[in-house]
Amino acid sequence: MTGPPRVGVVGAGALGYHHIRLLKALPLVRFTGFVDADPARAAWVARELDVTPYASLDALLGDVDAVTVVVPTSAHYAVAAAAIARGRHVFIEKPITTTVEEADALLAAARTAGALIQSGHIERFNRAVRAALPLVANPRFIESDRLAPFTPRGADVAVVLDLMIHDIDLVRIFVQQHVTEVAAIGVPLLTPSADIANARLVFTGGAVANITASRVSRERVRKLRIFQPNGYFSLDLAAGTGEHYRLRDDIDLAQLATGPLSIDAFVARIPLSAPDDEPLRLELDSFVAAVRGEQPVSVTGEDGREALEIALRILSVMAG
Repeated sequence: MTGPPRVGVVGAGALGYHHIRLLKALPLVRFTGFVDADPARAAWVARELDVTPYASLDALLGDVDAVTVVVPTSAHYAVAAAAIARGRHVFIEKPITTTVEEADALLAAARTAGALIQSGHIERFNRAVRAALPLVANPRFIESDRLAPFTPRGADVAVVLDLMIHDIDLVRIFVQQHVTEVAAIGVPLLTPSADIANARLVFTGGAVANITASRVSRERVRKLRIFQPNGYFSLDLAAGTGEHYRLRDDIDLAQLATGPLSIDAFVARIPLSAPDDEPLRLELDSFVAAVRGEQPVSVTGEDGREALEIALRILSVMAG
């Protein structure tokens, strides 16, 4: 591609607003404009961010090389399919589509059109995850808790697709194996679908992940613990911080049988660190870099499809 890629945004809701804000400020990209189904919302965002609103998706697609799709999940397939049919690269917020069949259709269409698909799993760009990922090796057990107060946004789907899917994607990249067994339970409280859910995933190599998600919590919690043979990681995704508790190299394991020992006697506590930055900015910057041909897609459409498939398996088990 010669010159900065032209990028637009489809959907200017709460999250789409920030897509527009950040894309407008990114270097080496030309932000073209956006489209939203609500004329009043479109007019407000245009004034607030000093950007160009388009009257239709078709008009926007005529002026861009790529788009980010930030509409309700039920519309992901239609919007992305229209963009890919025009040869446009697409970034699709999670979950990638409502069904695996829709995801497969988009992936096939993108291969035919030579278009890139990036899936919007923002926690990949969390500072704690970025710091821990190079150090994780052969994890055996992962425990994840994601709790949030109720909000109508995202409540049109079960909490598995609204919140848990973040952690489904994370355990996939940490374990690097396929899921073979799923056990799950969910409870609806404020909506017709599950608002609290727990899932137990077993992977091909025997690793186990226990994932809990709730959208009826009094407080926000996003924590992950990863246990592997040489120690464990404790990650606070909300704060973007973490610690690696690693078995000390100089420990005599025979000492452990002689009596109680402080954990500091055999475990080294290592704070994790990575460059601080807004995760969404990093995510969008990676998409633009892939469109420019400077790097592979960081979170592929196939990644999004796999996370969706596991989430739907969890929902199926919950339904009995």
